[in-house]
Amino acid sequence: METGEFRAPKDKSLTEYHLLCLDHVRSYNAAWNFHEGLDDEEMEREFRSAATWDRPTWKLGLRPAPGPPWHDVFDPFDLFQDALGGNGGPQGSTPPHGSSEHEARQVLGLQVDYTLEMLKTRYKELVKLHHPDANGGSQDAENRMKNINAAYQALKSSLAS
Repeated sequence: METGEFRAPKDKSLTEYHLLCLDHVRSYNAAWNFHEGLDDEEMEREFRSAATWDRPTWKLGLRPAPGPPWHDVFDPFDLFQDALGGNGGPQGSTPPHGSSEHEARQVLGLQVDYTLEMLKTRYKELVKLHHPDANGGSQDAENRMKNINAAYQALKSSLAS
């Protein structure tokens, strides 16, 4: 009988191990199933989590950080000018920088080709995030909410016309 020198996990926590000989640890590991007992939904969650190395993710354009999603993008050569609401594309397709619509889109973090549904969805997200009640009655949050409300009203009226 050989000495148990090789570790084999006891459960999914991978904190406790059996000590087995080399032959037994090989057969144990070959038969051990880390995902045993998971249903289809749990397996799908496991696959999705593993695909991003167990890091949190969100839909493109929806960041859990305050402000428009491109404020932290360093783009010294304006490579992403169109995507960031720049004045690229065909003549007249984008309102110029400094226009009220452009500024309102920046406040809400919307692209040029937004719809009323997209506007409402983004507005609701920002209200939940920046509402003063959710931020301990912060004066800064109240000022952000005023800007968000004004931008929402401006874009909503521009879509109606």
